[in-house]
Amino acid sequence: MNKQKRYEIFSRWRDDNPHPTTELEYSSPFELLIAVILSAQATDVGVNKATRKLYPVANTPQAIYDLGVDGLKEYIKTIGLFNAKAENVIKTCKMLVELHDSVVPDTREALEALPGVGRKTANVVLNTAFGQPTMAVDTHIFRVSNRTKIAPGKNVNEVEQKLMRFIPKAFILDAHHWLILHGRYVCVARKPKCGACMIEDLCEFKDKTEI
Repeated sequence: MNKQKRYEIFSRWRDDNPHPTTELEYSSPFELLIAVILSAQATDVGVNKATRKLYPVANTPQAIYDLGVDGLKEYIKTIGLFNAKAENVIKTCKMLVELHDSVVPDTREALEALPGVGRKTANVVLNTAFGQPTMAVDTHIFRVSNRTKIAPGKNVNEVEQKLMRFIPKAFILDAHHWLILHGRYVCVARKPKCGACMIEDLCEFKDKTEI
């Protein structure tokens, strides 16, 4: 895929959705951080259902830490892997209180030092909460990047590096949201909806569908 095609793809996505954002519900960097930790191997819809009950009760590091692991589990038990996630969230809240004055750090190194925060979670927080040009490669972005040939790679790190290198600078800040939304609703895993795709003529996927 060449530069012109990539530029046109992202131009179309921008024209269709000029201000994309995450579908996770949050009102502060801390709420976003916790929601992203909870979203691992879970849907945004499922996480939002839980946080709608949790955040009115506790939405600061100290308040969630005060709930304790068992108290937090009551709010997130509908989410997959909730036992491990509860442990990580409580440990993260403790670290935020003790090491960061209850403020979510805006550096990759500090974020990745928090329990339950890997590179993808750190990238989401850096991009969405702090406006940094990062690329959080999840299953949707990995699939879209390989299927369309925007940035094919054998693993998430390779895809991330290629996306950061290939995506025109004008689009880099919002690119990961457009890619996720495209993968979630159009270029879906089992059978992509090529017939309803606004970039079908630019995509280099060989086995296009009629739908």
